[in-house]
This record gives sequence, C-alpha cells and structure tokens, in this order.
Amino acid sequence: MLISNAFAQAAAPAATPESSLMSLLPLVAMFVVLYFIMIRPQMKRQKEHKAMIEALAKGDEVVTAGGLLGRVAKMGDSTIHVELATGVEVQMQRSAVVQVLPKGTLK
Repeated sequence: MLISNAFAQAAAPAATPESSLMSLLPLVAMFVVLYFIMIRPQMKRQKEHKAMIEALAKGDEVVTAGGLLGRVAKMGDSTIHVELATGVEVQMQRSAVVQVLPKGTLK
C-alpha cells in the first residue's frame, strides 16, 4: 500500500587501525600549520624584544607602550628612568619600552 517495507542493512565493517590513523591526520596537520603561522613568529618577536630590552643603555631614545617618547636617564635592574622633557622624568618597567629610536630623533 502506501508504506513500503523496511529491510535490514548489512553491518558496517569494523574500523581498522589504518583508518583511525587517517582520521587523525587532518588534526595533526592543523596543529603543524598553527605552529608555523602563529606560535613560531610570536616566539621570534618575544626573543627580539627581550634582546632589545637587555641592550638598552643610558642615553637611548625610546618609545614606551603608552606612546611616550623620551631618553633613558637612569637604569636599574627591572626599571628605567625616562626623561620626557627637561626636568620631567618618569620611572617605568623595562618591558614598557616598545622601540628604540635612532640617535638624534628627539630634539
């Protein structure tokens, strides 16, 4: 009549170790791509920033994370004193330095 008969289907074959390994391949490939596109460049930038911070010296002209431009007046272990203008000096962490400017940039 209007309803057709339902027939049983054959059982699915058991998963083989080879097919389970192949199903993990896209996931592993995604992590490899993620490493080379995101993680590795970030680690390289961190290493360059650390080298720049360690190479700071008195008299260097710097840009801070807040956008202030100044000249390094005094140096401590983890802090520096940056002279923003004549007689205006602020103390900040070394890690707040974003960029070291070429000599003579500030007047």
